[in-house]
Amino acid sequence: MALKNDHYTYRVTWSEDDNEYVGLCAEFPSLSWLAKTHEAALKGIRQAVAEVIQDMRENNELVPEPIAVKQFSGIVILP
Repeated sequence: MALKNDHYTYRVTWSEDDNEYVGLCAEFPSLSWLAKTHEAALKGIRQAVAEVIQDMRENNELVPEPIAVKQFSGIVILP
């Protein structure tokens, strides 16, 4: 089965603490990737997610569903 890591939600932001860009994935909040450039941070986090998905599948673990393909009711309940 092909890896569909391109359907996940990625973000790259600047980290003052690390003085580098940090790549993040909403569906895998424990993962991050530091790099000197925005592009390298995005490439790094995408590769990290692909490797984690592959490992999870090899170990018969449940792979998180991408936020983009989830079905929501559209109903918002306010208190």
